[in-house]
Amino acid sequence: MEGRLLLNLLVPESCLSIPHPVRLQSLDMRPSQIPGQALALCLLLLCLPVSGCRSSKKVPPTVEFTQIPEAGEGGPDRIVPIAGRVQNGHPGQQIVLYAKSGRWWVQPRTIEPFTDVAADGRWHNSTHLGTEYAAILVETGYHPEDIIDAPPAEGGPVLARAMIKGTPAPEAQFKTLRFSGYDWTVRHISGDRNGAPNAYDTRNAWTDGKGFLHLRVTGNANQWFCSEVIQNRNLGYGTYRFTLTDIAHMEPALALSLFTWDATTVAAAHREMTIEFSRWGDPNSKNAQFVVQPFYVAANVSRFETAPGRITASFRWEPGKASFEAGPAGAGASHPSTTHVFTSGIPTPGDERVRIHLCGFHYSKVPLQHEGEVVVEKFEYLP
Repeated sequence: MEGRLLLNLLVPESCLSIPHPVRLQSLDMRPSQIPGQALALCLLLLCLPVSGCRSSKKVPPTVEFTQIPEAGEGGPDRIVPIAGRVQNGHPGQQIVLYAKSGRWWVQPRTIEPFTDVAADGRWHNSTHLGTEYAAILVETGYHPEDIIDAPPAEGGPVLARAMIKGTPAPEAQFKTLRFSGYDWTVRHISGDRNGAPNAYDTRNAWTDGKGFLHLRVTGNANQWFCSEVIQNRNLGYGTYRFTLTDIAHMEPALALSLFTWDATTVAAAHREMTIEFSRWGDPNSKNAQFVVQPFYVAANVSRFETAPGRITASFRWEPGKASFEAGPAGAGASHPSTTHVFTSGIPTPGDERVRIHLCGFHYSKVPLQHEGEVVVEKFEYLP
């Protein structure tokens, strides 16, 4: 006797491109009487998994680099762009960046350890140099460590990670100049003075026929290019004196820093002692300050107002003591000098170098509007 095929199946809407469920009932006919298309449909329905047609398995997220910084030994003196992309991520997830310099250091700085991920999965930030780089995708609420021996493995709040070696470094292009009897290197690599990424142009630093040092900030609101010169030798204890032309023309967001800095160590706040001229973007603020880093210790900063005209600014560095002074240059000045003595947190000598730096202040109430220039007439060192 020939067999019969009896079906009473409900085809889910999700499995067929038809507007309504199709019910095939009691097809009481011999297989030879079933049209070919109907028979194929019946066999397909019998093979459908009981659990449905759509898979509920989640695709795990991944992270990758699209812009890889060059390899370098790191340190606080240089900062470069880094970027990448997240696949299959979700809103609220963030990237934690690390750069390897001996150990792994969170980037771009400990107070800003997270990088946001855009709606299209792209992310970008800046980082200090390292021999390798790591990008960690984490859930909201994750607390990254500042310095680690190895990037965290996937699991728990760590959703994905990518690690890559830095690209070969381009050949260095150095420019030096002679100023006040010393050799100075003109900065060309990016950095983060004043707490934000800065770009530099070596054309913004030069000496004129009188031997005066000119520093400029050029560009526009989309991209400013700063200037800095770095002395090629360390001097240690003694008196550091700078003579400047009138700085009264400086915009509130322009900042001139005369300081010592040791790039070889993070100890003692890089041995930084600073004389700065800026209103830090506030037109009503005083326009100068003496600082023994770290600046966030209130006793380490003394702000004051300088009068228009040529200025002499100096500090004498002694064991346990730093005596600062600034006032009108030349004899017969009508305005008295401002002085301040620091006796706490004074660094000891190391490999610090004198630096002269001009740039805009990125967190200004009144952003930088125009290109700017300052002139340093002379630098003197007295043991």
